[in-house]
Amino acid sequence: MNLVRDLWDRFLLYLPLTVMAVLALGTYWLVRSTPVISAAVAPSAPSHDPDYFMRDFLLRTFDAAGRMRTEIRGDEARHYPDTHWLEVDQIQVRSFDERGRLTTAVAKRGLTNEDSTEFQLLGGAVVVREQFTDPAARVLPRMEFRGEFLHAFTTSEKIRSHKPVELFRGNDRFSGDAMEFDNVEQRLELTGRVKGTLMPTTN
Repeated sequence: MNLVRDLWDRFLLYLPLTVMAVLALGTYWLVRSTPVISAAVAPSAPSHDPDYFMRDFLLRTFDAAGRMRTEIRGDEARHYPDTHWLEVDQIQVRSFDERGRLTTAVAKRGLTNEDSTEFQLLGGAVVVREQFTDPAARVLPRMEFRGEFLHAFTTSEKIRSHKPVELFRGNDRFSGDAMEFDNVEQRLELTGRVKGTLMPTTN
């Protein structure tokens, strides 16, 4: 009887140590079995590979009043996620300013930003601003710009080029190695080898 009691007392004495040992082994096993969580991978920078294409397409943008501001057509377009620019083959553009005055543009290839307020025209580029009458009732003649590169801004109404250009204003013709044109200020700057032909006006 005393032997059983001694064994029971010894069991109760070592029971907490046994439980602690079992718990420690269980914790160690869980740590070893738990998969290692890999470090968070930093998002990679967008690549310059196109993320979508369009073929034989027509895009239009509108202002807050619902009036069409820009229309873009092309044979094929590629969108680049790193720059958010659209590259268009055989681009054709029609753009209207706040007074409804029309400007058109064509080129073998063109680049435009997300809101179609900036265009880079490459290869056989032609930009035409049609004749219009300003608020002072002055008739401003048709203007046509030609070159292998033209950079047009529809919001600020500016056209520039660092390459040779030709400009036709009504019957007058000008050319230069580079150009800055501001339609709002009615200012034209030609640099390099500049030539001009002014035709007499007829009443």
